[in-house]
Amino acid sequence: MDAEKDPFRLDGVRRKRAEKKSLPWWLIPLGLGGVLFGGILLSPIPEKVRRKLGLSQPQVRERVVVKEKIVEREKIVEKEKLVRVVPEYYKPKKGTDVAKTSRGFDFKMEVKEREGKRTSDERGVNGSFEARYSLLVNRPEASTSLEDLVAMNGDLKKILPGLEGMMGSAKVSPFFKELYDHKRDRLLSRGKRMDRLMTKHNYYDCQTMLEMKHPVTGRKVFLLQGDMDVVSDGSDGDRLPEMPDEIVNSPYYQATTSYSWRKKGDVVNPLIAPNRERLAKAKREGKASEVRRLTTLIEELKQRSYLIAEYDPFVVMPVYVVVDRENEWGPNVGDYVAVIVGKKVYPAIVGDAGPNFKVGEASLRMAREIDARSSPYRRPVSDVNVTYVVFPGTRVEKGPPNYDLWRSECERFLGEIGGLGEGVELHQWEVTLPKLEGDDEEEASEE
Repeated sequence: MDAEKDPFRLDGVRRKRAEKKSLPWWLIPLGLGGVLFGGILLSPIPEKVRRKLGLSQPQVRERVVVKEKIVEREKIVEKEKLVRVVPEYYKPKKGTDVAKTSRGFDFKMEVKEREGKRTSDERGVNGSFEARYSLLVNRPEASTSLEDLVAMNGDLKKILPGLEGMMGSAKVSPFFKELYDHKRDRLLSRGKRMDRLMTKHNYYDCQTMLEMKHPVTGRKVFLLQGDMDVVSDGSDGDRLPEMPDEIVNSPYYQATTSYSWRKKGDVVNPLIAPNRERLAKAKREGKASEVRRLTTLIEELKQRSYLIAEYDPFVVMPVYVVVDRENEWGPNVGDYVAVIVGKKVYPAIVGDAGPNFKVGEASLRMAREIDARSSPYRRPVSDVNVTYVVFPGTRVEKGPPNYDLWRSECERFLGEIGGLGEGVELHQWEVTLPKLEGDDEEEASEE
């Protein structure tokens, strides 16, 4: 049986088979050219051409910029590690109790209420919730009687038998009032920074300052009772050409003392070199005041010599005292002084001027003679029972320390106020400076 015919097919006409369509050949090179052109546009070549023609400015690559920012951030972090940032307001630590402070003063606290407005109003008002801080200080009175002085040192009458005869003319020195005026001003200037306030111990560091005169000889005496702190200043290339690294490298060590003399030798002061380095740094940083200070200091160290606290026995008086030229009882730099601690008497001179708000300082040499454990951070005497007997107007001719002369002069002046008591001897200081090269030869030639 024949297959069924296609009803749409015409007899005698053959149907053409459908042909597959393909892309024109010319599209292939056109596409490849487009890809190549796009690659060129995305490459650095166009930018280089524009720069060559002066149509564009060179730009810093983004990767380099990011790297610079990272380096800068690292520097900032390093700086933050070194510098302690102080908050703008006080933030107490958890559990803080301010009833007793490390500076020695007590906090008294009370709550007072006032009539207020609505809560929402009071929250935004300054002063609606405040604390008022007032430092109440009892200003001490100076001791004026022999009994007061002996109460601090029971051996004082035996050590100075002539003291009783001078008490009749004794009067409180105006320097005592000035001292506590300076202490008050110090408290006022630092009241907002409790970590910088004077401690209770340092406020009460002076028992008395008395001006007296011996009734027979007329010898004047400035007597001060107080504690004893330690000073560790001074340098002298002639006597000590080398100093420990911790002193040489310390920016806080004071190279000079108020007592000084014209340099006699050619040995360079060991503290000139480190101060020259600090001067160069100050110049680089543009610190004009520091440049002036260091320049002056270096010139002084070239021309003068100074006491050395570690080796020379001396005491310190406040600046306002030693610069006074009107008070005839006022101690000056170079005046002789006998320092009484317990049953011992130490000859010395006023060798330096210190802060106006404190008294009772002595050189490290004297401090260690009294207490071998003394250091710049450990005082030899904390109680106000050290008696400083200063002989005003007796200034020694300035020059290298002569301990034998200092002792004999102090002994002479003590004799003019009744002398030392029976069995009491004036201390004899020995030279403890390291021997310099050639010293042994000089001693041998003298023998």
